[in-house]
Amino acid sequence: METIQSAPTFEYDDLAPSSHSIEDENPFATMMASFDEAADRLGLDPDLYALLRKPDREIHVSLPTQLDDGTLAIFEGYRVQHNGGLGPYFGPLRLQPGLKIDELRALAGWMTWKCALLNIPFGGSAGGIRMSARRHTKGEVERAVRRYVSSLLGDIGPERDIFSSDLATTEQVMAWVMDTASMYARHTENAVVCGKPLMLGGTHGNVDAVAQGMRLIFAQALEFAGLPKKGARVIIQGTGRRGGNLAQLLVRDGHTIVGMSDVNGAIYNEKGLDVAAAVRARIEHGDLRKSSGSFEILPNEEMIERPCDVFIPCAVANVIHLRNARNIQCKLIVEGSHAAVSGRSDRILAERGIRVVPDILATGGGAVVNYFEWVQNRAGQSWLASEVQSNLERFMLDAWKEVSALAKDQNLRLRHAAHMVAVKRVASADRLRGLYA
Repeated sequence: METIQSAPTFEYDDLAPSSHSIEDENPFATMMASFDEAADRLGLDPDLYALLRKPDREIHVSLPTQLDDGTLAIFEGYRVQHNGGLGPYFGPLRLQPGLKIDELRALAGWMTWKCALLNIPFGGSAGGIRMSARRHTKGEVERAVRRYVSSLLGDIGPERDIFSSDLATTEQVMAWVMDTASMYARHTENAVVCGKPLMLGGTHGNVDAVAQGMRLIFAQALEFAGLPKKGARVIIQGTGRRGGNLAQLLVRDGHTIVGMSDVNGAIYNEKGLDVAAAVRARIEHGDLRKSSGSFEILPNEEMIERPCDVFIPCAVANVIHLRNARNIQCKLIVEGSHAAVSGRSDRILAERGIRVVPDILATGGGAVVNYFEWVQNRAGQSWLASEVQSNLERFMLDAWKEVSALAKDQNLRLRHAAHMVAVKRVASADRLRGLYA
């Protein structure tokens, strides 16, 4: 598999802030609106509709943690298990000071639809600890994470609920998760968590899995939107693991990155940026604006509205909302983060003829490679990087073919088609399994 230099992983607070200027434009509302639209189009049975609207289980735990100075802190931990119709729950674990339960509900729902869309035999879940990894020592974070895992032992496991890495949960954090579960199980339980170090049962391709998946979908979406296969002018918001990696991959594919941004601001050059220098500046200085080369320095909000062929938001939710949807000057948007395009603005963009590849499809590479890690752990195998890449291509392209065909056949937005495929699969699984009293 072709690998690239990876930008560091930053906490949610380090990313460009989302816009919540309009009350009902938030991630949970966007996720539910997409589900409701798909369910309505499918004519979903009212009982199944009611079942899928609510998470199966929501868990809230208190985490007493001794700090280095001897004082006691009580952190809060959560796990939302959305739907287990297709298999064990699977989803992210994050450490975030401003963690909100609605965000976790939205994430868990997206994981359900994403896994279903990509034909991964998992249901969706999401969880985290309300704490800042930056403001606590390594030892304090470790003790909080281990307490969290031990508090959930009855609800997690390789066949129950599998963790994947997310905001502030590095390979080291995931190794602590594995070790804690293993100590209680009295044997190595590496399949309980994905995103582990390679030497502990991790997988090749994990670091840039999302970017590699997006690269595959990007190439297909260009043709779908009537754009040439090479030479697209691209703006990418966010230059962490997915945005920074994707920018380097797209340059190698013959495209031009004209705009990039991080939390500090944006750089723009209509003739193209030196992407390698920009990513290097982000890694070394934490600021794209300290990159070498010729470019304008812009606020994030202004860069989003600059002309380009493809805009790829890889930061946070509601980057495109009601107040800027009519100012977007691109032909194609590929969502590199969940709900980057709000539900209402998605319809406005469709009216303007701007195609949007939805998050549950575009970012599916991360879930697919995590599934591969779980499969390898369960089978006691370790795949070559080339095996991971070839299987990733198969999963991503199969999902794209199904979604794009449905969109063309029924004249649907790609988001609508993707959710119809996903909701239909989950509903069918729940119907076949039936209810157990």
